[in-house]
Amino acid sequence: MPAGFILGDIMKVIVLGAGIVGVTSAYQLAKAGHEVTVVDRQSGPALETSFANAGEVSFGYCSPWAAPGIPMKAIKWLFMKHAPLILRPKLDMAMLAWMARMLSNCTSERYAINKSRMLRLADYSRIALAELRAETGIAYDERMQGTLQLFRTQQQLDASAKDVKPLAADGIPYEVLDRDGCIRVEPALRHVRDKIVGGLLTPKDETGDCFKFTNALAAKAEALGVRFAYGTTIKALDVEGGRVRGIVTARDPDRDHERMSAEAVVVALGSYSPLLLKPFGISLPVYPVKGYSLTIPITDASRAPESTVMDETYKIAITRLGDRIRVGGMAEISGYTNDLGLARRSTLEHSVTDLFPGGDVSKASFWSGLRPMTPDGTPVIGPTKVAGLFLNTGHGTLGWTMSTGSARLIGDLVSSRSPEIDAKDLAVSRYG
Repeated sequence: MPAGFILGDIMKVIVLGAGIVGVTSAYQLAKAGHEVTVVDRQSGPALETSFANAGEVSFGYCSPWAAPGIPMKAIKWLFMKHAPLILRPKLDMAMLAWMARMLSNCTSERYAINKSRMLRLADYSRIALAELRAETGIAYDERMQGTLQLFRTQQQLDASAKDVKPLAADGIPYEVLDRDGCIRVEPALRHVRDKIVGGLLTPKDETGDCFKFTNALAAKAEALGVRFAYGTTIKALDVEGGRVRGIVTARDPDRDHERMSAEAVVVALGSYSPLLLKPFGISLPVYPVKGYSLTIPITDASRAPESTVMDETYKIAITRLGDRIRVGGMAEISGYTNDLGLARRSTLEHSVTDLFPGGDVSKASFWSGLRPMTPDGTPVIGPTKVAGLFLNTGHGTLGWTMSTGSARLIGDLVSSRSPEIDAKDLAVSRYG
């Protein structure tokens, strides 16, 4: 332990990653009085997975992908033209191990445990985001009109009962809607009423532009004294005697590596977190699952969604962001690749034009990002076996949703304070 270091002291803290999770963590740590530096290889905040995500802040629509029946559904999806799941298998032991672990979580018992964890953190984040918004006055094309999970078949509507139970158990508001109820919530659906049978509304859900929010909060963090080291490659952790001492970086590949010292390091590198941790014997089961999005200018507001509509058939979210529509979804397991496939764009276009016809998808911008997924759906937040080294990663599709609550937890844990919610089962130690 460094000389003079006492639990609760003000510390030098390095946060690795300037996405939504890293920036919210840095802000909370700075509020706790720590001297914080954020390190990222990009030229600014939120330029990777946080850049153009679906825009939904899904406190109620929050479920692990590993669920009963998913293995059989996955086989069917692989043969669909507009498939929500795309698998590109390769000789990658990390991919195979992650998939095996995910399959082991596809039981009723594991689903209930995992969903309860996720809902606990999501509801905490709902409170934290509201308080942060009031505290900072940040504007980010936000709306508070809920998520409508839209069912095209009676079978989908009947199957929603498995999601309603944990919502009720955790006291999260919801409403099961018939066709007319869906149109009441999302009037533009009247144009396609024959294509839907009902929906599940989670009214406490929100929407907003994650990129705008992260950039605005980064500016607030700088005002609190946070330093951002952009354009800096993180080469390794600096660990000595079982304690983290800082990190090794490189701004220029042709120059010698530099060391940045710290008493605590928070790893918020998304899908790249396991690569940094592996040399120190920390096995973090996070794997990249690629998602895609379109951002379309609104030309006729009467034919656009009011909030987020989740197309259950294709697992695609269609979200109103100011004068734009963000269409995001799909899960492609293909490793650390970030290419843009035209077939994926076709699926996004099919979903949005089928439910909200009239938009001009030819003017859309197309994007992809690597979501950091755990096999049980729950992020990894908390300490590691290396003293002073903390994780805040593995949020999958819910980084935007869970970021503010996760940041509060990290702020408390780094500062040796007791968190406001139970966080023991969120740490990497849950994997053994």
